[in-house]
Amino acid sequence: MKPVVAIIGRPNVGKSTLFNRLSKRKKAIVIDEPGATRDRNYGDCTWNDREFMLIDTGGFEPISTERILIQMREQTSLAIEEADVIIFLMDGKEGLTPSDEEITKILREVEKPTIFVINKIDGPKHEELAYEFYRLGVEKLYTISAEHGVGVGELMNSVVEHLPPPVEADEDEDRIRIAVIGKPNVGKSSMINKMLGYERTIVNPIPGTTRDAIDTPFELDDRKYLLIDTAGIRRKSKISLTLEQYSVIQAIKTISRSDIALILIDAEEGITDQDTKIAGLALERGVVCIIVVNKWDIIEKDNSTMGNYVKDIKDKLKFLYFAPTIFVSALTGQRVLTIFDTIETAYSQHTKRIQTSLLNKKVQEFLKMNPPPRYRHKEHNFSYITQTSIKPPTFVFFVREPKAVHFSYQRYLTNKIREEFGFDQVPIRLIFRKKGK
Repeated sequence: MKPVVAIIGRPNVGKSTLFNRLSKRKKAIVIDEPGATRDRNYGDCTWNDREFMLIDTGGFEPISTERILIQMREQTSLAIEEADVIIFLMDGKEGLTPSDEEITKILREVEKPTIFVINKIDGPKHEELAYEFYRLGVEKLYTISAEHGVGVGELMNSVVEHLPPPVEADEDEDRIRIAVIGKPNVGKSSMINKMLGYERTIVNPIPGTTRDAIDTPFELDDRKYLLIDTAGIRRKSKISLTLEQYSVIQAIKTISRSDIALILIDAEEGITDQDTKIAGLALERGVVCIIVVNKWDIIEKDNSTMGNYVKDIKDKLKFLYFAPTIFVSALTGQRVLTIFDTIETAYSQHTKRIQTSLLNKKVQEFLKMNPPPRYRHKEHNFSYITQTSIKPPTFVFFVREPKAVHFSYQRYLTNKIREEFGFDQVPIRLIFRKKGK
């Protein structure tokens, strides 16, 4: 599981600016389909080869009594509770405020690494703005300009030094990790109970009952599995309790440590905007997505019902056109066991490796069938391709100019690789690098 770094501070001190700068530090990769949504409050980052999740919190005003600021304070407190390292950001141009002093008092009671940062110090001539912050009694202050990137490197080196040691690989490397995700009250706990064959988690019709991920290892037909039941993910407009915000963090972390995401859909409600966002979170993190339509037993059907439902799913989740769809009833157990057959097929694709020589031979055939557009009036050479990793299968193309590979041509290559090598049920990623680098 990735460690968590939380950026906290008063409103308008530059937290979002710093978050946006850091979240873009992770080298962009090409997801095979568009449409995956991004939550601006959470981002995956990499610095000095250490990966972590970054949280951008709402403004923290501990001395305010306004309701919205009280909610911000509660949300920030939850982020502090969840974080492994805390970045406390202050505004150098505005100077030290009573709120900064109050937040410092709170942080002194938190036994976690905390890095005190003065923002909006755009250069040496502004360094004197930071002097008054030493009144906080902090031994080390970092001065940065989040907008211009000044001092951010030194700050992040310190953040990485304070991260907990990387977690050793799990002993059960062959255990398939399955996350059950979806909106609250869609039947996640009931589904897990039926898959396990006994009552393992609390089944309660009140949305939001499950607050934390519950892991259950088990075996079926000599195959090892780990089922993870996550807290439900609500729309932001529906999050009235800050505890639900905490649940979103937990769900994202759960997805990140899973191989398979069972995306539960309520058959009565159909695909909602929130289902699309949940699916996008899973796809972004490269896990296998299996769409499971629950409560199918209560739907009135005719010969075209299932076909029309599948068409609607494919239309609303275009970026998951390759994902298998299963219709089940967690209540009656209808077709629940077929989920495992689908998991086995998808997992074998998720962990498949293609021999480099065969890969290059076939890709050259693809290029001849449909040559890439010329770049600056010259042939756009694709010199080499290799598969660099699995989970998800990731392919690196060495080309003349990566930025010149149009998205439509990337999609063509994605589809040909899927078709030729049998990756029809899983996400694959294509990365384009400059030849010689």
